[in-house]
Amino acid sequence: MQLHQLQRRTPNKGEKRVGRGGSRGKTSGRGTKGQKARAGHRIRPAVREELKKLPKLRGRGKNTLLSIQDKPMVVNVSTIERLFNVGDIVNPKVLVERGIVHQRRGEKIAVKILGDGELTKKITVAGCVVSASAREKIEKQGGNIQ
Repeated sequence: MQLHQLQRRTPNKGEKRVGRGGSRGKTSGRGTKGQKARAGHRIRPAVREELKKLPKLRGRGKNTLLSIQDKPMVVNVSTIERLFNVGDIVNPKVLVERGIVHQRRGEKIAVKILGDGELTKKITVAGCVVSASAREKIEKQGGNIQ
């Protein structure tokens, strides 16, 4: 067999181009009318319709999960009364060790002591922000704030 004697097994037949005249009839072999019959049709998923109905969140800080400023964790004077002894030092590190305040990895601990409850012990507070009412109760018992 020579090269000029080679023949195809199937005839060289092009792709059928639908909707270009001829006798294909009403839908030109596309089977339907409307969006599905058009070239390049793509039906939008139903989820996108719902998403497009939601309002956009405008403004600063709306789309972030982190707040702009860190808020301190709150500890009341009543908690300190219950869990500390006379003369103890209250600081963020001790509060974390005793399980009163939780620290996330890589974050600084910010603690604020509030004046909810009664205090009957002399304590020393260091490294914490103290509210005016808590300051009054701590100093009334002879404690000090550093």
